Amino acid sequence: MLEAAGVIDGYAARLDKHALGLEVDVFVEISLTSQSQETLNLFEKAVMTYDEILECHLTTGGADYIIRVAARNVPDYDRIHRNCLAKLPHVASMRSTFALRAIKSWKGYPVT
Repeated sequence: MLEAAGVIDGYAARLDKHALGLEVDVFVEISLTSQSQETLNLFEKAVMTYDEILECHLTTGGADYIIRVAARNVPDYDRIHRNCLAKLPHVASMRSTFALRAIKSWKGYPVT
């Protein structure tokens, strides 16, 4: 029924991040130098090239984007920060927040 209605967008397996050696979840707030269409497009295109970036959301409020990454440990996040995040175009500032533990992880949208 959900497939026929076009509600299902695809199928995926949920992997255990610990089994993959990923122990650190980091949420990164990013502010850009400008909010011009060209700047936003260049930033978003660059984000798509890095597998280390798990999610990226355009937001309102204090930051332009919130990015989620998973790392093996703090030195691995340092590598991601230097080799990925720091290379994103038009970044004015970044603020990283490390998750201590997940209280409720996203499992999908509620279906009523």
